[in-house]
Amino acid sequence: MKALKSAEIRKLGPEEIRTKISDARDELMKLRFQQVSGQLTDASRLNVLRKDIARMETILSEILRNAAVEGAK
Repeated sequence: MKALKSAEIRKLGPEEIRTKISDARDELMKLRFQQVSGQLTDASRLNVLRKDIARMETILSEILRNAAVEGAK
């Protein structure tokens, strides 16, 4: 799986982003177990996933913050 672009994430709804974050965290956990057991072949995938999760969390918080501001008007 390639790294997600910010533009791709922004096209998704909040629930879809939450689902993708959950899936990415599950994959990250599996990769960590593989790393500990010595079965991991692509260690760079760990960094990509961590950055993807952070990117999705940031965009999700922006979406929710903007929705709260617009709802307060």
